[in-house]
Amino acid sequence: MTTSFGTGFLLSASLIVAIGAQNAFVLRQGVRREHVLAVVLTCAFSDAILMSAGILGFGALSNASPWLKPVMTYGGALFLLVYGALAFWSAFTGKGALKAENGESTGLWKTVAICLALTWGNPHVYLDTIVVLGSVAAGHDDSHLGFALGAISASFLFFFSLGYGARLLAPVFASPRAWRVLDVIVGILMWTIAVALILEA
Repeated sequence: MTTSFGTGFLLSASLIVAIGAQNAFVLRQGVRREHVLAVVLTCAFSDAILMSAGILGFGALSNASPWLKPVMTYGGALFLLVYGALAFWSAFTGKGALKAENGESTGLWKTVAICLALTWGNPHVYLDTIVVLGSVAAGHDDSHLGFALGAISASFLFFFSLGYGARLLAPVFASPRAWRVLDVIVGILMWTIAVALILEA
């Protein structure tokens, strides 16, 4: 079980650590110190659900239903293009240039809804958690539980570290210009991912 736990932990960490729209959102909320616990828990529990589904054997679903991949790909790309455009508009108008400590607050449920959309609307999340983790877990018949616990533990550790570690950057983002730069980076990131998804389809 120890070996399976370690394998699950390392594989999960390697998949999650890649910069993406979800991670950028967690970072931004962490810097703003706004609904951080709700955001990191939403991300971590969402990962736990998807990872559990993959490890329990639903990784073969995409192979059994070929139409799922293009639907998730183009749907996710459209969402990222729209959200990226909103980030660029925020940077252009300066409305998103808020101080981390005293910025205009975004409602809890709206924040959670955006977090859920970024998590569940990203096709790569399904490919990573269900297909990749699911297929690797199949080789650990001796301890699926250990593999699952390792993968889920890595997710919780990463998101809590990212969300609460971002507070160290708060002094940097006290400048409105820094928020505009962050919004531009988020926009570029989301559009880049969207284009990559379309090209991979």
